[in-house]
Amino acid sequence: MSQASRWVRVARRAGVVAAIGTGLVVWAVLVAPEDAVGKPLDWLLRLPLEPVLVVAVVLVLPARWRDAAALLGGAVLAMLTIVKILDLGFTSALSRPFNVVTDWTYLRDASGLVHDSAGGAVGTTAVVGAVLLVLAVLGGVPWSARLGVRHLGPSLDRHRRGWTVALVALTTGWLVAAVAHVQVGPGLPLAATPSVGLVADHVGQVRAAVRDRAVFAQTIAHDPFATTPPGDLVSGLRGKDVLIVFVEAYGEVAVTGTPESAAVSSTLDQGTAQLRAAGYTSRSAWLDSPTFGGISWLAHSTLQAGVWVDSQQRYDQLVGTDRLTLSAAFRRAGWRTVGDSPADRGDWPQGRSFYRYDQLYDATNVGYAGPAFGYAPMPDQYTLKAFADRELSSGSRRPVMAEIDLVTSHLPWAPLPTMVDWSSVGDGRVFGTIEAHARTKAQAWSDSPSLRAAYGQSISYSLESLVSFVRSVHDDNLVLVVLGDHQPATVVSGPGASHRVPITLVAHDPAVTQRVGGWGWQDGLRPGQGAPTWRMDAFRDRFLTAFSAPATTAVRLDH
Repeated sequence: MSQASRWVRVARRAGVVAAIGTGLVVWAVLVAPEDAVGKPLDWLLRLPLEPVLVVAVVLVLPARWRDAAALLGGAVLAMLTIVKILDLGFTSALSRPFNVVTDWTYLRDASGLVHDSAGGAVGTTAVVGAVLLVLAVLGGVPWSARLGVRHLGPSLDRHRRGWTVALVALTTGWLVAAVAHVQVGPGLPLAATPSVGLVADHVGQVRAAVRDRAVFAQTIAHDPFATTPPGDLVSGLRGKDVLIVFVEAYGEVAVTGTPESAAVSSTLDQGTAQLRAAGYTSRSAWLDSPTFGGISWLAHSTLQAGVWVDSQQRYDQLVGTDRLTLSAAFRRAGWRTVGDSPADRGDWPQGRSFYRYDQLYDATNVGYAGPAFGYAPMPDQYTLKAFADRELSSGSRRPVMAEIDLVTSHLPWAPLPTMVDWSSVGDGRVFGTIEAHARTKAQAWSDSPSLRAAYGQSISYSLESLVSFVRSVHDDNLVLVVLGDHQPATVVSGPGASHRVPITLVAHDPAVTQRVGGWGWQDGLRPGQGAPTWRMDAFRDRFLTAFSAPATTAVRLDH
């Protein structure tokens, strides 16, 4: 045999092995449950019907049509595989499957998150790797299907009777397993149709998204505060500086039932005592967030607008309306309104057009000259100091209402800053030495306990910064609403975690907390398990009802 012939045989065998390997990988991806990460591998024992149907189609089709059918089927299978990989990724990070209608824009945001969190080289490598994986699936699966059919076809033609008997036996076995509800594990039936189920689920998503537009439009239009006179809106807070402070990924897991929650609880209890000594009272409860693990703007818009924003479609639909937000209500009532988002680096038109902020602060216009800390362009302490210097230091000014986003506790939770004396914050260069000696991302992510501890430390730092800020500004007219936007990703919160986040009202004037006495919130910064739980979209109406003129108290609070 010539050298060329040997190479041809080797290439053919390698091609067959590659085709089989590709088929096995695709099969494993499709039969995997959406929450497969960290679970036993018993789902690999499932019997999918699709391979049986493929053999049946090849057996029936004339030989001249098989190549085209294989390429077409492979292309469909490749796209389903990509969607299922996205399902697995989204379920792992956000505790829900990928939505083919609304979630494509998040892929761009995810690439930016990887770049910001992991650094330029690692982030670029990860993005390039993801693109290459998609291209490999789109090209490799159809090629493997075509190659597999070419090798399978002759055998089917020569042994048609034997293959027919085998197909009947496999189909019968699959039907028996389906009817008898045979399972390979809890909630995992032996008989599976992963491709059919995947298509059905995502077609259902598309139909639901189409219907939801009309439903959500009606929800947005029904606003009991739309015509409230400016003089009545938030009149109970007249003269107060009101700050809505979102602490990134500050979820229930940070407060209860986990090893890292002990440190956070200690920070909260110490903060409660420090604020009480400074003359502040605090009341806490829980909110159910519309998002999990990320996509914080869904939570921000839900709280501010008083409607349930649980998808990008709803968000895009909402911000194109004139629905009254909390910030817009305060602006209408005479407050100066500010949006402070230190993670933003570009133009945000919705900040003015929808939220009605008079002033926007971001990573580019607060004078920070120090190092970034993981995802966060600046430490929370600097964010708060820059805000205080620009908005709270002037003696003759209008009261300020602001939403401030604290992002030090954003994944990857390393490196982390530590507190410095407020007088030494300056332009942030003081944090350079801290960053140089901080625990690295590689160290924080070395194992699960280290990662969870890093998450807890990041939350403690954000809360400590906030309590110290309140004590340092000496503003007796200060009122704060402090809350989490969502739970952290499942890598920290674990499978099946709730969507609950803590929320706290802090005020120096006892008349403020007296107005919410009927809410049943618990004393202190740390809510217990028995504290009330509201949906996040209920907060706006309850807040406006409590602090606006009596004419608005007829608003229903049972939603």
